[in-house]
Amino acid sequence: MSVARHNARITIPQLLARKGGDPVAVLTAYTAPVARLIDPYVDAILVGDSLGMVIYGLPSTLAVTLDMMIAHGRAVVTSTAHAAVIVDMPFGSYQASPAQAFTAAARIMAETGCDAVKLEGGVEMAETISFLVARGIPVMGHVGLTPQAVNKLGGYQARGRDPKEADRIIEGAIAIAAAGAFSMVVEGTIDPVSRAVTEAVPVPTIGIGASAACDGQVLVIDDVLGLSGDFRPKLARCYVDLGPMIAQAAQSYAADVKAHRFPGPENVYGLSKTRA
Repeated sequence: MSVARHNARITIPQLLARKGGDPVAVLTAYTAPVARLIDPYVDAILVGDSLGMVIYGLPSTLAVTLDMMIAHGRAVVTSTAHAAVIVDMPFGSYQASPAQAFTAAARIMAETGCDAVKLEGGVEMAETISFLVARGIPVMGHVGLTPQAVNKLGGYQARGRDPKEADRIIEGAIAIAAAGAFSMVVEGTIDPVSRAVTEAVPVPTIGIGASAACDGQVLVIDDVLGLSGDFRPKLARCYVDLGPMIAQAAQSYAADVKAHRFPGPENVYGLSKTRA
């Protein structure tokens, strides 16, 4: 069932105004049922390209397509009414030029009804962000560990330990804020550098594996729900371990089917009542 959008939905200017104020709570969601459940409690929902790994079982985010992001973004938007919805721009949809980025971002905005898009990169993306913002598209930035550049970075290790890299991250954050990004994710970046970024920019920083000093935090919903299997990243916290519960439910169901305990009379249609 679709949830109508109304004035209670958090707006991008309201998120921007949270800089240095109440922390911004963000979770990812990729499907209507999950988005509907978390919507009343978070300030923003990120339809992340992490769906490539979480939903599709891909080894990285690089194979995620624009069509995939739009399909999942639309599902999240139409099933929520409170949180701002931000959709990731997938790898290859914005790096070539600002014009390419606008075409992709405009399609995401128009076909999903989301509130903003997110893209990765620092100084090199400032021109693109400025181009999009000038044309009415709110942009969330993403600095530090940028998963779309995992091959260049050589893996998912924490960033900013090298002083030169730390300076690049801070300079990139300043550049994209100046270009008009209304906020930015700071991912997998050591605490001192994350704090420096947060102090250096006038927009909210949303940490993931960063620092408690960030203006907000984001986690992948599957990590929060214990659905990531044996993979328990340091940056996450599991709030409920649904994995074993789902496995147990499947085991019980299969046992009932094999023992002819399911379906029962209450689960089938058209049975006539026994006559006396």
